[in-house]
Amino acid sequence: MQSVTHDRIWIDKQTPEAFRAFESVAITVRDAATAAGLDRAVMELVNVRVSQLTGCPFCLDLHTRYARAAGVTQQQLDVLPAWQRSPYLFTDIEQAALQVAETVTSLPDENSMQREYAAARQQLSDDQMSVLIWAATTIGAFNRVSIMSKHPVRVRKEN
Repeated sequence: MQSVTHDRIWIDKQTPEAFRAFESVAITVRDAATAAGLDRAVMELVNVRVSQLTGCPFCLDLHTRYARAAGVTQQQLDVLPAWQRSPYLFTDIEQAALQVAETVTSLPDENSMQREYAAARQQLSDDQMSVLIWAATTIGAFNRVSIMSKHPVRVRKEN
């Protein structure tokens, strides 16, 4: 295995005030999710899916563990990239949340966005929709912090 030198600024350490503000937003979004009736498993599915789409290894490592602790099954995590073709593994709310996550992350053309937004709204309240947009936006920002800082994923012993 090759030794990796750290050649990037860890912006979370370089500008900790900004990172603490990010963390505060994440806590606010988590509390709002609970108030809106979105359980931790749904929120972690969003975190994992957005992290898959952005390709953030650090956040994937972290949030797949959080997802399992929140009750997301290993099978759901295994097929998450193909969730649209696996409707029996995900509830209607989880599917709507994943659609919001993908829409926020990819920002498709306006017609596609409107169609996907409308489909998600069939399952989600205004509060849930708002929280999910904030959640996808927030984890996307954390993904970019970790990717640009080149946060390492440490090898750990499997349980």
